[in-house]
Amino acid sequence: MRQVCMLTRCQLLLCIGLLVNVIIFLYLLKIQNDLQNGRLHNHDANKVERVQYTGLTDSITLVIREFEDFENYVTATVKSIIDMLPDLEVLIIADRHPYPPLMLKEFPNVRLVILHPNADQSSSLSLPQTYVKSQFLLLLPDAVELTNPSNLLGALFYLKQHSYLSSLALSTGRDHATCLNLQVDLKRWTLVYENPGLHQECDAVAGEHAILTRTEKFLEFPFAFSRPLDVSFYIQAALRRWKSFIYREPVLVSNRILFTDPHNKWKHKKEMGIRIRNLYKLLQIKKVVLPEDGHTMWYGCTKETSRCFGTVINDMPEYIYNRKWTPPCCLEALRATSKHVFQILDNCKVRYWLEGGSLLGAARNGDIIPWDYDVDIGIYRDDIRKCQPLVECEKEKFVDPEGFLWEKATEGEFFRVQYSSSNHMHVDVFPFYSKNGTMTKDTWIQTHRQDTEFPETFLKPLTKIPFAGLMASAPNNIQEFLELKFGKGVIENPRYPNSDRVIRTL
Repeated sequence: MRQVCMLTRCQLLLCIGLLVNVIIFLYLLKIQNDLQNGRLHNHDANKVERVQYTGLTDSITLVIREFEDFENYVTATVKSIIDMLPDLEVLIIADRHPYPPLMLKEFPNVRLVILHPNADQSSSLSLPQTYVKSQFLLLLPDAVELTNPSNLLGALFYLKQHSYLSSLALSTGRDHATCLNLQVDLKRWTLVYENPGLHQECDAVAGEHAILTRTEKFLEFPFAFSRPLDVSFYIQAALRRWKSFIYREPVLVSNRILFTDPHNKWKHKKEMGIRIRNLYKLLQIKKVVLPEDGHTMWYGCTKETSRCFGTVINDMPEYIYNRKWTPPCCLEALRATSKHVFQILDNCKVRYWLEGGSLLGAARNGDIIPWDYDVDIGIYRDDIRKCQPLVECEKEKFVDPEGFLWEKATEGEFFRVQYSSSNHMHVDVFPFYSKNGTMTKDTWIQTHRQDTEFPETFLKPLTKIPFAGLMASAPNNIQEFLELKFGKGVIENPRYPNSDRVIRTL
């Protein structure tokens, strides 16, 4: 019996040893198999992933819009993501057919959408929304990859759980994503960016990133696929008070570097500048205040261009009918022209004063009325001979050393000083003279209800008032003067020149 028990223990130990060896052998065999049959292994893994991530691929359409024809990794980017998510629908969106062409034929679920097709093609080909059936869109920059589908699934779940967010910003790791406040004032043609401090919910996001957003919201935008895509997205989202959130989990990674060649880098920067200008023109933005130091970028008219609007009819510029006020670049031109004219008149000892709507703006807020398009001043006709520029332009118009155009107005007996010979933002200078103690002039503009005679006592003495960044001459009893011209309560009750033509509040 004792020997039998001893034999049983030996057999048991032997069995355990054999079992361990078999496990090790099978493990090594599996490793060898995986190494020798990598494709088969990946195929099996993809089968598992297709089942695991079906909800992800059904919920998201990938959109690649931001890439350059002359240098891109679009094909490699698509391949890297399709390898992980083989059933994911992908849209490549371009204005025109990319050249050199993108090599995408091997991907059956990737579609190239051309926004400006040939004239002989169907218009439906140019509508990306035709092909989008998913609840969410992933707007992906070029040359980035997914870290793994699980992280994207986590981001999708987060966005679903926070219904008040319009989007998530997914950092690519190539650039630090920064949250910004954004105020869009279409009436004033202006964007103002500000750093929000420690807030995580953003109006806009700076730095390279992808945008995971709700399809229904995104397709509400009238300019959904305009470039640069992120700038366009956040401007249109801010107008709707939609918030975004910077999702800090590592969903994306950038393993490729673009534009290492100096020429291509310069070319890309140039193209980006063109796109941003075209976008601001499309959205009618002319002034952008940046967050770093409040630096202002101008995208409107300059001294070398024409002004931003055409001929004014019935004292109502076109922009007022479009629910806008005077473009900020035009107001800047008016301020510069006013300052120039006032300095010259002061140097010449010419007695001048703010007239009409210009004085009204000064009385209200020390500046030009936000929807006004010129500045009006009066001078004593007897003082014309003191000022050489006025004497010269009576004979022939001329451009002074600072680039301002002086001329005799064609509409009557007054002078006009324009910002430049191209940009016709201007100051009108009306010569008045005293007639039995009443100030009058030889030219009256019928459409100007404020164009009327007034007692000379308002000018004796002249006073000063803040206007457009300087102290300008004005009549001595401003409220009484303005109420004589416009009627009672004119300072307190602003309205458009012909408010009966436009039904809306100021």
